[in-house]
Amino acid sequence: MITTVKVCGKTSDLCHVCLVDEAGKVVSERDGYVPDYFPGQHYGDYLILDIDVETGVIKNWKKPSQKKLLADMA
Repeated sequence: MITTVKVCGKTSDLCHVCLVDEAGKVVSERDGYVPDYFPGQHYGDYLILDIDVETGVIKNWKKPSQKKLLADMA
């Protein structure tokens, strides 16, 4: 039985990240490298996600602090 989908995508320094608040408003956005809080040894270029097939949850995600989210948007 397949339990995990492993996704590795190269962004070629073109990763777009948007932070959205509870009202659905974009608080901050940027283009460039993959932020440091993303999982895996991504070296700023790769999105590396392990997705649970049953739940759709990203298994290797570690919750970043609000401070870290905003710091990586600069």
